[in-house]
This record gives sequence, structure tokens and C-alpha cells, in this order.
Amino acid sequence: MFKDLITNLLPRVDLADILLEVDSWVNFSKHFTHASGNENRSNEITTSIYASIISFACNIGHTQMSQASLIPRQSLIWATEWYLRHDTLKSACAEIINYHHKHPLSSYWGTGTFSSSDGQRLSTSVKSRIATKNPKYYGHGTSMITNYTWTSDQGPQYGTKMITSTKRDATYTLDEILNNITELEILEHTTDTAGYTDIVFALFDLLGLKFCPRLKDIGGQKLYCFTDVSGKYKHVLPLLKGNIRENYILKHSDEMLRIVASIKLGWVTSSLLIGKIQSSKGINLAANPLRENGCIEKTIHILKYISDERYQRKIGKQLNKGEALHSLRQFIFFLNESKIRIAEPEDQQLQADCLNLVINAVVLWNTVYMWLAIKQLKNDGHNVTDDDIAGLFPCRSEHINRLGKFLFHSRKRLKLRPLRPLK
Repeated sequence: MFKDLITNLLPRVDLADILLEVDSWVNFSKHFTHASGNENRSNEITTSIYASIISFACNIGHTQMSQASLIPRQSLIWATEWYLRHDTLKSACAEIINYHHKHPLSSYWGTGTFSSSDGQRLSTSVKSRIATKNPKYYGHGTSMITNYTWTSDQGPQYGTKMITSTKRDATYTLDEILNNITELEILEHTTDTAGYTDIVFALFDLLGLKFCPRLKDIGGQKLYCFTDVSGKYKHVLPLLKGNIRENYILKHSDEMLRIVASIKLGWVTSSLLIGKIQSSKGINLAANPLRENGCIEKTIHILKYISDERYQRKIGKQLNKGEALHSLRQFIFFLNESKIRIAEPEDQQLQADCLNLVINAVVLWNTVYMWLAIKQLKNDGHNVTDDDIAGLFPCRSEHINRLGKFLFHSRKRLKLRPLRPLK
């Protein structure tokens, strides 16, 4: 198979080397400025920054990373405290994503205008304000947090957020789309059922974006129309659950536009606004016209989804890309039983940002070397089609050594050594 040929050609590489090599192309480390504003930084500090990012991404911790890398633990703590922040990590990630967006192979996978978002639940070994118990997934005794991520159709993830697992994903769907600082121009977005509500449909529409979720039990979803069709289209009556109050929407249009403007201008986050509206239980005057408008967009989406097979495949393919990135995240975030061991939400977000940076670095590294492998196969006489290339995806990990290297002394030398001194 073509995928196997590509895999066999990819060089075997250590995870840390991927970070260093990608930085040599992109120079993402320039964004890690000192919190005081001082831009002077030694090579030793840069090395400590790399090691700190990997320690968070792999869930190692500073102590274990110090033992594995021979970098003093205090240097790792210093780099974390003064250089690793949400804004510096987000900017570094954007640098990687922009470089990837311009690579010729990326265009085979998408345009960078379509994306998806989904949550991945992680168990915790500490108490945290945002950790909750959910017996459905981890039993009665385990608390967990959801890592909610936004994935471009080209592969990279342009956003990540740690959220409470018991909150509906739809509350956060718009956050990183509106807070996107990369060169990706997201115009269309998909989620699974958990990422949708009628209000989310309305906000996407009013923001000039297209929302196209994959809905569970789509045959049971409510459809709406503008006029009474009882005497005109009797064959569709079982599908229609209500009429749209057009005048009601028009009456509250100014209020809805003010809400959207507040989100667009950053005066309020979409997750805060949606959370407030959802908790109003119908008494909020802004909620009802938004839901009414959302019903229009949801009806149009469902009708297109059930009648257009290509539309279904497009949505399913994008959601599968997000799932593939979940697998890569599990591959990287593997130590200490993949459990969150940090209690403060701010530090948990820092860990998610570091993990996202490493994932995007792997995606870019894979893309660059897969492109070289494709060229080599063509030069060797293989018939490589555009469909073959489009069928690839840069989230593979078979060639990556995430464990580091262990140096073993010979048994003969160990026998001759005296006992080690006590600490």
C-alpha cells in the first residue's frame, strides 16, 4: 500500500529532535520571551525551554525530566516560570501552523478554511476546581477533565482548552474560532452532537460562518418551516415540528446583532455568553430569538445532510481527522498513566498548550518528510496519484521514539565498581 511505502521511508527520530528540527525551520522559540520583557536568552535557557515543553507534553514532570535529560531541575522550573505562558505558547504554535499552511503538501488535505472541534477526556490524580466525576466513562471514583481541541482540515490544531467534563461541548465551540491568530481563515466548522445547540447554529450564521455538525439520530431531529404547510405539503407533515416566527426574529434582530458584535469584538467570550443564555432556561429575552434563528439554519443543514452524500463524507472525513489527532495526543501524553497531576486550572491549560505545540511540531515534521518521501517514490518510478497523496494524513507516530535513550554499562564494569555512596 502507498501508506506503507511512505511509512517505510520516514526516518526514525527522537521526539526531542523533532522539536529542535522544526524550530530550525520555523524559529518558533523566538516567541518565548522573558516575562519581564527582556529578550536576551542563552542557549542553555532555550534548551531548558525545549525540555520543559516536552516534560509537560509527555506528562513527565520536572523531576523525571531532569533525571532523563541531565538538565538541573531548577533550570526547568526557571524556564517554565519565566518563559512558558499561554500567549507565548499560542504564538509559537501559530508560527508552526502558518509554516505548515504554506507547505505544498498541505493543500492536498484541505484549504485551511474548514475545521472541527472535539473533546478528549483525561483522568486526574489530584483534586481540581474543574475536575468532575463521570461514572459513564471512568467509574465512580475517578475525576476527569476534558481537553477540547480545534483541528484544521490540513492537520494542525489551532486551539486547545481544558474544560469541565460535565459542561456541554457546544458552550466552547466558537471560542478558538474567534480567537484564532493563525493565517487559517476558518469559514466552516463541524462537531459531533455534543458540540451543537440551536443557539450555536444562530451565532455561526450571524457571524457569517457555516456550522455543519454531525447529528446523532438525525431522523428524530425537529424540522421547521416559515408557513403552515398542513394543506399544501401533507407528505412532509410528520417531519415538521413547528413554524418559524419570522416577525419575532426581525423584531429582536438589533438585539441579536449587538450580542454578536460583542463576541466579535472580544468584549465577551462566546462560551461565557452561551453559558449564560443556556442557564436562563427560556426567560432570557435574547435566548428565544437566537434559538428561533438557529432552527432555520439547523433545518437547512439537516435537509442538505440527508440529500447530499458528498456533504456527509466531507463532514465525516473532517471529524475523523480530529479523532486521528486524539490518537497522536494519546501517543505523546503517555507517562504516569496519562493522568493529569496538576491541580490548578491555569497550569493545566499550560500543559495543554505545551502538548498542542508538540503535536503541531510532529504534524509539520511528518508533512515535510512525507513530501520528500513522495518525491523519492515518483523518482523511483512509482505511479503516485493526487488521490494517493490526499489519502495520507500527517498524524503518524510509528517512526517516533518517545522514550529517549538509555545508556547501559557493561556488567563487567559494574562488578568492579564500589557501592554507590548514600545521599
